[in-house]
Amino acid sequence: MKKILVFFLVAFTSSVFSENTIIAIVNNSPITLNSFQINLEDSDSKDKQIFIINNHIDKILQIQKAIELNLTPTKKDLEKVLKEIAQSNNLSLKELLNFEDFALIESEISEKLSILNLQRFITKDLKVSEEQVINACSNDNSIKDQKQIKIAQIIISEIDTQVIDSDKKKSLIKTFLNKLASHIKKGASFEAFAKLHSQHPSYQNGGMTDWLEVKGPTLEMLDSLDKKGVSEIYMTDFGFAIAIKVDERFISSKLKECEEQIIYDNAESYYSNWLIDLRDQANVEIYYDKLL
Repeated sequence: MKKILVFFLVAFTSSVFSENTIIAIVNNSPITLNSFQINLEDSDSKDKQIFIINNHIDKILQIQKAIELNLTPTKKDLEKVLKEIAQSNNLSLKELLNFEDFALIESEISEKLSILNLQRFITKDLKVSEEQVINACSNDNSIKDQKQIKIAQIIISEIDTQVIDSDKKKSLIKTFLNKLASHIKKGASFEAFAKLHSQHPSYQNGGMTDWLEVKGPTLEMLDSLDKKGVSEIYMTDFGFAIAIKVDERFISSKLKECEEQIIYDNAESYYSNWLIDLRDQANVEIYYDKLL
């Protein structure tokens, strides 16, 4: 992290170019020399300068798209990263804020977080099939030491009522979920209730989740359910929930690591191709005659 701070605090050297020299136009936005963190004059060839400019243009395009999709970091996100940088460099946040080039540091962090948010957004729906994982990771599936379960959930975050008091709303939601649980225990279709009442996007497939590692109190509680059991009410990031246990399996933890690597590689390749398409669709003009 100290290296990051040093990178953020690097000073711009003088250049034979004017700082306001327009090097390129990206979607009608001028890109001037002083927007580059690496001095073009330090590059010993025109090819290197073009490489630097193209990388910078790709960054600008990603930031523009992140702004368009409202994926820029919140003030809270920025503050969290700034605190981490300060702590890693044995500084207080106040000391970091007092750096002469703090505005540059903050701007660079904001840009990096915007691009990270964009990458996650563009690749969030990428999945790999179980068959792909088994075929690619067969050597990593010999010792089955990790339990996973599939569950179906009904999640309620809001209830149609005139009640304003937060605690009373929570009580009404819990009462409603208990009524659903009672009907399900008597034979009502969990899938039908999930499609009708759940306020989580998974309602479309009856509240079904992907495979979940049995880790933590909530999932351990859900794992303990029998085939006809309905869980007690529990809290999720989206609201209060009840669930049933649909299936279980044991896999190798190494298989999971291999799967994550496949997903990462696929996401990286997908995003690279997406960025190429973004560049192709953009209005970009580079003024090569202004390069050394």
